[in-house]
Amino acid sequence: MRSGVQRGAIAVVQVFGLAVWFSVSAVVPTLRQEWGISAAAAVWLTGSVQLGFVAGAVGSSLLNLADRIRPHLLLAVSAALAAGWTLLLAGLVDGMAAAIPLRFLTGMCLAGVYPVGMKLMASWAPSRGRGLAMGLLIAALTTGSSLPHLIGGLGSLPWRAVLVAAACTGLLGALVAVTAVRPGPHLAASAAVHNPRYALTMFTERGPRLANLGYFGHMWELYALWTWIPTFLLASEAGRDLPSSTGITVFVTIGIAGAIGCLLGGWGADRYGRSPAAVAALVISGACCVLSPLAFDAGPAVLVAFCVVWGAAVIADSGVFSTSLSEAADPRFVGTALTAQTAIGFALTVVSIQLVPLLADAVGWRFAFLMLAPGPFIGAIAMGRLGSRRAR
Repeated sequence: MRSGVQRGAIAVVQVFGLAVWFSVSAVVPTLRQEWGISAAAAVWLTGSVQLGFVAGAVGSSLLNLADRIRPHLLLAVSAALAAGWTLLLAGLVDGMAAAIPLRFLTGMCLAGVYPVGMKLMASWAPSRGRGLAMGLLIAALTTGSSLPHLIGGLGSLPWRAVLVAAACTGLLGALVAVTAVRPGPHLAASAAVHNPRYALTMFTERGPRLANLGYFGHMWELYALWTWIPTFLLASEAGRDLPSSTGITVFVTIGIAGAIGCLLGGWGADRYGRSPAAVAALVISGACCVLSPLAFDAGPAVLVAFCVVWGAAVIADSGVFSTSLSEAADPRFVGTALTAQTAIGFALTVVSIQLVPLLADAVGWRFAFLMLAPGPFIGAIAMGRLGSRRAR
């Protein structure tokens, strides 16, 4: 009973704490008009968060923070600081010069929310049920990340109000973390050992290396899709006639379909194995990349249905990679391994987020998502090899 309550509390913290992640991205159209910035400049409102996350995750890995500090306290402080930087941006900032550093600091703090939440969730889940538990965590991440799109899509709120709402949600997550969340019995007793080199030495082990390669292919696609799916929809002829606003459609794609996909992926990982579940999701999302030019010219109903399938598949395997690494890595350094994995994965997202609009400028938005296809297919190959290794 207690494990179920703790898993629920950790998931709630992720939903609330990660609401600030795409808070600025959700209001980019308004900011472009008000601040007079180009699409290329607006990319950095998301890219700076990703870079900040990478910097925070690398620092956390080198210092083994996730394995040396009581994780629920690190989680609470990180969520509160991320919300604080967002509040500061909402209240005082009027241009890119101040917005970019604040978004970078927000990303740094989020490195203490997501990876630490993974460790806490793993601490309350035995191996036989860890896939579904991680699926719940990633479902919470998708819902929280898409909340600003829902907030902005439900009404004509000023952009500052959207950011304040997201920040207050993040502060509530910090409160839940410090009052309700505690580490579980499946944490390694010797977790406080300091070994910053494990962030790199884990790649010398075949199991962690393949799990990481699968994750990197997944990340090449995921955040570029999340960042540019609103623009893809607006550029589509069908997108201009969608039965609901773009913000609501994006929330359904990322938040609702993504959450369902995460739970299905976690269930599949426990029922059929980590590798088969990951390979299935990667192949489906890779196929969506390839088929996106056809969906671009489809009718509104087909386009929304396509986005729902893609939104579910693109994130369904995320918890599977975390689960696989938590089981393959040295149990003394699970927090460090997960943090290093996310650091490298998010560094890749900065590249793919930048490349998509460049390709769109050259060939149009209809074909822009084709460049994401290699990621999930390479990831599928790596996870297939991981599955064959475990089968022997």
